[in-house]
Amino acid sequence: MARANAIGISRGGRTTKIHALVDVIGRSLCLVLTPGSTSDVKGADLLIGESVGMKRVIADRSYDANRITAALREQGTTPAIPGRRNRKRPILYDERRYKNRWRVAAMVCRLKDFSRIATSYDKLARNFLSAFSLAA
Repeated sequence: MARANAIGISRGGRTTKIHALVDVIGRSLCLVLTPGSTSDVKGADLLIGESVGMKRVIADRSYDANRITAALREQGTTPAIPGRRNRKRPILYDERRYKNRWRVAAMVCRLKDFSRIATSYDKLARNFLSAFSLAA
């Protein structure tokens, strides 16, 4: 899913965040692009609907929001998302399962071996997402 304005412009140039749902062995299930200046929580909102039926969702600290964990629990999914460091009450999560978060990073790292993905010359989000999907 690509938003029309998913390639944002900042002082550093064109930036894009790639949000991905990955299965247990590192294959991408769903890819979403957002502008680089957008919060990760907004990218998670786009992926929550795709995670229906999953037992667990593992994400890093930037996806820590009460509404995300509540939505995941409501659909029967167990979130393994650590709380941000500035939380007043720490969040309990499965640290052993959280160690499998490297699979998403490994998938993105493998895909950045393709020069078109690593440099992201595309000016349209749909073109970049289609190249990313073909590489995946």
